[in-house]
Amino acid sequence: MGGGGPVGGAGPVGDSGRRLREDAKACLDAAVDAVEPTRLVREVFEQHPETLPGTDPVHVVALGKAAAAMARAACEILGPRVAGGVVIAPTDAEMPTAGNLRAFRGGHPIPTAGSERGARAVAQLVDQLGAEDSLLCLISGGGSALMTLPPSGVSLSDVRETTGILLRAGATIDELNCVRKHLDRLKGGRLAEIAAPARVLALLLSDVLGDRPDVIASGPLSPDPTKFSDALAIVDRHRVRDRIPTPALEYLKSGARGAVPDTPGPDAPFFAGVDVRIVGNNRIAAHAAVEEAERRGYRTRLLTTTLTGEANEVGRMLAARGLEIRGGEGPILPPACLISAGETTVDVRGTGKGGRNQELVLGAALALHDRGPLRGPLLLASMGTDGIDGASHAAGAFADQTTIARAEALGLDAAAALTANDSTPFFEALDDLIVTGPTGTNVMDVQVVLIPE
Repeated sequence: MGGGGPVGGAGPVGDSGRRLREDAKACLDAAVDAVEPTRLVREVFEQHPETLPGTDPVHVVALGKAAAAMARAACEILGPRVAGGVVIAPTDAEMPTAGNLRAFRGGHPIPTAGSERGARAVAQLVDQLGAEDSLLCLISGGGSALMTLPPSGVSLSDVRETTGILLRAGATIDELNCVRKHLDRLKGGRLAEIAAPARVLALLLSDVLGDRPDVIASGPLSPDPTKFSDALAIVDRHRVRDRIPTPALEYLKSGARGAVPDTPGPDAPFFAGVDVRIVGNNRIAAHAAVEEAERRGYRTRLLTTTLTGEANEVGRMLAARGLEIRGGEGPILPPACLISAGETTVDVRGTGKGGRNQELVLGAALALHDRGPLRGPLLLASMGTDGIDGASHAAGAFADQTTIARAEALGLDAAAALTANDSTPFFEALDDLIVTGPTGTNVMDVQVVLIPE
């Protein structure tokens, strides 16, 4: 994790700053540990044995950033009952070796050839299942990109380019997944359609606000409330119609005209054979962070588990909440801790290296600097629970009341870094990056604001 940082002309972080970073990192670690996917899957089967799919052989499909760990847990619990299956996980995942599972490594957030190969293997597997078969689906965030099977006439390259354009335009996960559903043969409930009439149990680790099964991994087993017309409206809302690859755009337009069947809605009869359960989410993670902060002696307030908005503006808002407490005007007194969780967005305009968590923290650092000298220290940290923040090797970053002064002493321009979306080199120079490596889970982001006495 980040430490004291280069001394430069602004002075080191100091012992108190290091202690705050240790406390904040401990809260973030507790959040991640609370949603460790192997334990979550095991707990479901131990606490609710009726969820186990009968006594017959079980076919397993696991996809997402937690796919490998969830599949490993299923193989440990079901043992020789696992007749086979498919796992699609990120390139750095440690794949399970039991249960005759075929493993594929896909790309995220942009799908790769491995994403398509894995998706084809899933389609082939479930298409062979009959009414006497049981299918266990283990789904986590990242599954939208990791399992990608474009429709006829649309190439993987078209989907890759469309995804990148929408990401750079600042599309929310709900918006991005709506478009993905309508450019895919498995998403938006279509996997359930192919799997029918098999019995399907789906255990979902949520990485979306509201834990909506139709949004998590683009809802391959859930009725889709969106239409082709909604996907086109999202393209237009972000003003990227003229940049979307022609085959992808024409496919969306043909679907909106009714020339292509839309994704299945709640009236489709095959959903009756699908049992979907949420096994973990960001509320579990946030409450674990709260408990760790309280254990460390902080008066703690959970602000929200549905945090959204432009990252750097959200960072400024969280800094303002901390400053209220620092000034004796907040809802609790120091030593205080504010916890929030959710997922912000970034409207990418520059060509730098960073992510939404680092931009959130950079916005907070600028807000603290604009306030002028504080009565005492204040630290803010934000981290992606998957250990990956945008196009960087970091999970997030720290900032406090010394961040901008330390940066200026090193010749760094925080405002310019924000404009260029280049937050990673900025925080790396200060030794204030949070680097964990991939965690094997994914329930969006967690923020910690600490205001000591």
